[in-house]
Amino acid sequence: MSMSTQSLLIFLLIGLVAGFLASLVVGGGGLIRCLLSGIIGAFVGGFLFNALGILGISLGIENALVVEIIHATVGAIVVVLIARAIA
Repeated sequence: MSMSTQSLLIFLLIGLVAGFLASLVVGGGGLIRCLLSGIIGAFVGGFLFNALGILGISLGIENALVVEIIHATVGAIVVVLIARAIA
């Protein structure tokens, strides 16, 4: 497995986990919906945490994978809430 394939699979897995966690918090649908909200949420969460200057170290978490899942989950929650407000 090449590095780009492995990176893509990890990104999709983080998006799926984040979308699932977001659906537990705000309610949600199936697998595709979780995956899409998680992937979009990863971008939104990364932007939000970067804009606010909050890093994983300041959260007290040293595991980069856990930090990415937290960022993506918060972003997915924001995305789902904005989508519900618009619809």
